[in-house]
Amino acid sequence: MSKNKRTASKTLTACVALVIGMLSAAAQAAESRPNILWLSCEDISPHIGCFGDPFAKTPRIDQLATEGVRYVNTFTAAGVCAPCRSGIITGMYHTTLGTHHMRSSAKLPDTIKAFTTYLRQAGYYCSNNSKTDYQTKDLRDAWDESSGKAHWRQRSTDQPFFAVFNFGGCHESGIARESKYRSVTQEFTPDQRQDPNKLHLPPYYPDTPIVREDWKRNYELITAMDAWAGDLMDQLRADGLYGETIIFFWSDHGVGLPRAKRWLYDSGTHVPLVVRIPAQYRIKGQGTPNAIDDRLVSSIDFAPTVLRLAGVPIPGNMQGRPFLGDNLPAPRDYVFGARDRMDERYDIIRAVRDKRYRYIRNYEPQKPYYQYMNTPEKGATMREIRRVAAAGNLSPAARLFMADEKPVEELYDLRQDPHEINNLAADPAYRQHLERLRRVHRQWMVDTRDLGLIPEPEIIAREKAMGNRYAILRQGRGAAEFNRRLVEIATLASSGVSALDKLVQAMQDEDAAIRYWGATGIGNIEQDAESARELMTAALQDPAVCVRVAAARALCLMNRPHKAIPVLEEAMRSEYQWGRLAAVIVLDSIGEMARPAEPTLRKALAGQPNKYITRVANHTLNVLNGTDNEVK
Repeated sequence: MSKNKRTASKTLTACVALVIGMLSAAAQAAESRPNILWLSCEDISPHIGCFGDPFAKTPRIDQLATEGVRYVNTFTAAGVCAPCRSGIITGMYHTTLGTHHMRSSAKLPDTIKAFTTYLRQAGYYCSNNSKTDYQTKDLRDAWDESSGKAHWRQRSTDQPFFAVFNFGGCHESGIARESKYRSVTQEFTPDQRQDPNKLHLPPYYPDTPIVREDWKRNYELITAMDAWAGDLMDQLRADGLYGETIIFFWSDHGVGLPRAKRWLYDSGTHVPLVVRIPAQYRIKGQGTPNAIDDRLVSSIDFAPTVLRLAGVPIPGNMQGRPFLGDNLPAPRDYVFGARDRMDERYDIIRAVRDKRYRYIRNYEPQKPYYQYMNTPEKGATMREIRRVAAAGNLSPAARLFMADEKPVEELYDLRQDPHEINNLAADPAYRQHLERLRRVHRQWMVDTRDLGLIPEPEIIAREKAMGNRYAILRQGRGAAEFNRRLVEIATLASSGVSALDKLVQAMQDEDAAIRYWGATGIGNIEQDAESARELMTAALQDPAVCVRVAAARALCLMNRPHKAIPVLEEAMRSEYQWGRLAAVIVLDSIGEMARPAEPTLRKALAGQPNKYITRVANHTLNVLNGTDNEVK
């Protein structure tokens, strides 16, 4: 054999050995990587035995907690499923992505992916059974299988898996619908039932048999969920995988009842989280059985935590922080939350919480707590709140949430006031905490490029122009400065008459979103903004539908509806569905002033593709005519 052939042969042998070694290392790595199971459920607060609830009947989750860690300060970034789940799957805030409005569909850039995409690229089999609800169609490569049949059992032999199973039986519809409640609990034994008269109601609900029945259903549906979770853990054991699988148990937001679901109080955002890590995957100080961890955890932290546990790099655009695994960042000082359009009603609210205090900023304080929304109004508890309120029999705590307006700022000491009833925002003794949390919340909105301050018609138009929503506050020169100005003017809009000059100045801005908040703020001042009446009249011709609608609202609040009503009717006929919704919401808010628009409102009941517009139009007509015709 020639020297060259011997050299080539040695080189080939070395390459083969290297490849075999790499494959062996990869196989070893695959074998050492944990399986990960998510037990996800809907619409429950920590009404779980291991979280200290004396009424809960949850033996399987309680047992899981003895094997793992209870995270007692876990909060979702939204109080409702779809915006929250868009953040969970991406590890990013829904207000950053543009998925903040309930039942919207955001276009995302290719650089933003589901965290499961990265797991799949690393060799994991990812299955989802079966809820998605991500508010976007752009996460198509998230799953190997996403359906009611998805299961870890469909993976290749020895392939590590990440599997999600979701229990929908405890969704608010299980409380509201008798048929669903009975179906979910039909196999219960007597000892799994609850006595509604023994349960402790929150102080913001009327104490009536009807409300107690709903509260009882909540507990019983959670017991059904517990059995479901136990069955999946039994399947893991039957497959010989229990000792190789990290298990997460969590809920997507709080209990599906008024002043909880959709809200940013603890009742809507505080959720149970249990994580069990088998001994072989534990890092020192993590995963200790039967431990309690009081660190602050946000729902957007779930994604980067799973990636870290799986040994997969965390992409730089993720805003969540891993709380398990190697090389952890500093623990959170704060968790944040955002509320925007809930079905047919807008209500922009932001919140920040540390371990003791919660601060809430209402950017639309002129709206009542309980805006009329079809879905919650169908529930027995909401109907009972309305009934008892009409009779004048609500308790002081319950009356707070029937107010026609909200305070601009709310501050609660959760240690002293766990139900968040006593607003301390005006108490001088808490001024330091108020100012600190106010500052932190505003900086968070700036840092995360909060899209919730841009009116929805403008979001749609700018998304189309830029290709995706994420780019709206990031693309082009001056985007960062515009973002800062947007937060400033939205804040001024609810700052009262002292802000009038700056609001008038905002009406000259070249950007429609700034002008919108200028007109909204002038309207909020009502009669004290009479000097801006001519400016609002001129703004009825603004090229942006959101500004025209805001100006028309301002004129109505100044008791000058004559020119405003035709503009609102015209907006209801426009091509922008969210402009149509904004217009009909204004008509719904002005009472008898909306009477001239009654024919236009009636037309909106037929052939209207957006059911939310139909719902608000129907409610407006019911109020005007003293009827109670329900629409779906």
